Amino acid sequence: MNTLCTALRLPSPRLAGARLLLAAGALALGACASLPDAAQLEAAQAAAREPTLDNRPTYLSLVRQMQASGMWFASLAHIDALEQRWGASAETRLLRADALRQTGQPGPSAALYDKLLDTPERAAAYRGLGLLAGANDDYARAAEMFERARQVLPADGLLLSDLGYALLRARRFDAARLPVQQAAQLLPTHPRARSNLALYLLTQGHTEQARQVMDEARFGPATRQAIEQLAQELAPQRPPALAHPVQTGLRLSPMLTAPPALATP
Repeated sequence: MNTLCTALRLPSPRLAGARLLLAAGALALGACASLPDAAQLEAAQAAAREPTLDNRPTYLSLVRQMQASGMWFASLAHIDALEQRWGASAETRLLRADALRQTGQPGPSAALYDKLLDTPERAAAYRGLGLLAGANDDYARAAEMFERARQVLPADGLLLSDLGYALLRARRFDAARLPVQQAAQLLPTHPRARSNLALYLLTQGHTEQARQVMDEARFGPATRQAIEQLAQELAPQRPPALAHPVQTGLRLSPMLTAPPALATP
């Protein structure tokens, strides 16, 4: 379901970009002999704006890389170009649905996700619907959508982390226990998985264990405060726990801090 870049045995966008750089370098070296005319300059600029992508897998890889870099608006333009040339598919519709969600267009995004529920991209579509619900503070529906995605991809750590967080926000603490701990052990150095584990521990009164998790993750003061405040809002009356410690997984290496939040691609 994820829009992760895949390795291809085809000319990569990076290689195409390298060719463009070589061409630009040759143009610059030739400037000492004769300056290029306006038409040549315009052609070079157009080539830089529109890299040569002569096959569909390479173009899909480029769009995925753009989305991984946060270029959601630009990716929509390239999805249009890709579908004009090779036609729409479940892959391109998923890319478009993700881009629409990330560019503040939840209605069209949800409509596309719905159309993907009977395709091989159904896990990604359920996850997208869950993220839309979570953005609307509908954590019960978010948990339902993430659970349906989990049934397709039971070992996806980020998906399990999202599911655990949604269940915590819905105050379904017993149900959150399993996916939260699974995510923490599948992704032992991921900030979001560790912050959700700390959040769960705090809601259960395991204050010292939660502090240990945050210490090992090297969370900063702002992140710690956000986790502790949210835990207090979710379970304000829970006393400190004295028994049945929770498995917190492996010790961590240094990492960047991140507050608890639902996943984004």
